[in-house]
Amino acid sequence: MREIIVCTFLTLDGVMQAPGGPDEDAENGFGQGGWQKPVTDEGVGEAIAGWYERSDAMLLGRKTYDIFASYWPTADPGDPFTERMNGMHKYVASRTLTSVEWQNSTLLEGDTAEAVRRLKESDGGSIQVVGSGDLAQTLMRHGLVDEYRLTIHPVIVGSGKRLFADGAIPTALEPVSVSTTKSGTIVGVYRTNGEPGHGSF
Repeated sequence: MREIIVCTFLTLDGVMQAPGGPDEDAENGFGQGGWQKPVTDEGVGEAIAGWYERSDAMLLGRKTYDIFASYWPTADPGDPFTERMNGMHKYVASRTLTSVEWQNSTLLEGDTAEAVRRLKESDGGSIQVVGSGDLAQTLMRHGLVDEYRLTIHPVIVGSGKRLFADGAIPTALEPVSVSTTKSGTIVGVYRTNGEPGHGSF
């Protein structure tokens, strides 16, 4: 069975909105877009490159798909990520798109949770959910996430879309690997492990 892996950049206060630039996602008046660049380093890039090398495909929501599809097809061919991003298969979950033009892209049909369940049962390697906050929330609600790969950056932005928002399903996590880069970014990989336990001190 294929695994669904959520890969996300987060601030220390858990915000995932618009890490890449001021104009990436200003929904709900978010004015802190582009927060990642000043607090990242080559260690973060190396970790992300490794994550992509170990995954077979991406699963994207419409907004992230639109951002990627407008950039990567004409990105610098000398960037090693360019070939990887264009060549990797992309599955797209959207209620509004009727077609997808970026090479190696497939639009999922019908209910998103059911479509992803079918993907998990198909042949192939792991599938990364990149960004795509609304999609990630849907997958979490339906118990479809097998692993989280997170970079947690040393910055607080105070508001914005959070990966683990109010109403997140309580879930136990098993750490696979946790390290810290020179910039102070935590690179953490965690497996889902059923319901959390409870105790008392």
